[in-house]
Amino acid sequence: MVYQVKELLLPDGSSPYAEWFASLDVLAAAKVSVAAARMEQGNFSNVEWFRGIGEYKIDWGPGYRIYLAKDGLRIIVLLGGGSKKRQQNDIDQAIDMWEDYKRRKSQMQKGK
Repeated sequence: MVYQVKELLLPDGSSPYAEWFASLDVLAAAKVSVAAARMEQGNFSNVEWFRGIGEYKIDWGPGYRIYLAKDGLRIIVLLGGGSKKRQQNDIDQAIDMWEDYKRRKSQMQKGK
């Protein structure tokens, strides 16, 4: 199954994932891009799912992580990224952003 991979946009229009990605060096960015392409093709073998989100683990460098969630059957929302060093903080932020996204989406569907 092919997935559509999108970045989460905050109410101010910013993307936590894009900001994190922009901070990576060229080689790290290439590794992350390959991981995103694999997810787009339906390869979630490196993803651990918990508390409504997924953590894609990249075993390279400082142990990069991509935080994501599924929105429906074919959409993957990239919430952000980080490394093993800040893992719990990054997980907490990703969960908060995902909960906020679902609230905003629900309000939009109700026409508020």
